[in-house]
Amino acid sequence: MANYYLQKLPEGMKESEEVVYPKMQTYNMHDFETVLKHMQTYAGNFSEGTMRAVIDALVQTMKSWMPLGHSIKIDGLGVFTLSLGFDTSTPSEKEIANEKVGADKGKTKYRHICIKSIKFKPDGELLADMNREATFDKVETEVKMPRKNKFSREERLAKAMAIIEKSGYMTLSDYSRATGLSRAAASRDLKSLVADQTSGIASRGSHSHKVWVKKEELE
Repeated sequence: MANYYLQKLPEGMKESEEVVYPKMQTYNMHDFETVLKHMQTYAGNFSEGTMRAVIDALVQTMKSWMPLGHSIKIDGLGVFTLSLGFDTSTPSEKEIANEKVGADKGKTKYRHICIKSIKFKPDGELLADMNREATFDKVETEVKMPRKNKFSREERLAKAMAIIEKSGYMTLSDYSRATGLSRAAASRDLKSLVADQTSGIASRGSHSHKVWVKKEELE
C-alpha cells in the first residue's frame, strides 16, 4: 500500500477556482544497483550482467536515434520523445551581435537550440496493470500548500554545514527540517550540492543509511 496527501495548486497557475490534487508520498529513489536486484526477481535465469548490458544497449540506442528525430516505443512500457528548448547557458545571437561593430540589427535573434528533457508517455496497459494492483492510503487530513523555498542556495549550504559541524554528519531528515524542503526536494538539492566540487559536502552510505559529511573527512 502506498500513501498520498492532497495538495493545492500553487497560486497563479489557475485563474478559476482553487484546484486540489492527490500527490504520492515518495520516500526514496531506487538507484540502478537496487533496480537490477529487483529485476532479478522477475528475470528467471538472466544474470545481473546480462540485464545491465541490455539496459546499457537501450540507453545507447536512445542516445543515437532520438537526436535524429526518432521517438522510442517499448511495448508494455511507453514512448520516449525529446523535448527541445533554448540553451540559456550560451549567449544569444543578439548578445553576440551587440558586441560586434556594424552587426545586422534586423537579424532575428535566438539562442541555440538544445535538448531540455525527455518526455515519457506510459503504455496504457502498464497503467492498467498498476491500477489493478495498487491501493492508496491518505496519510494527512489537511490539504497541503506547496512549499516555497525560503532560503537561497548559499543559505541552505550554510545550514547544512552547520548541522555537519555540530553532529559530524547530516541525515536527509535533518536537511529537510532545516531548509523547509520536502524530502524529495531536499534529496535533489543535496545531490546538486554533492555534484558541486566547491560545496565542501560529500555523501556516505546509501538508501536509508545515507548521510552527508564534510568532503575533507572522506579524503
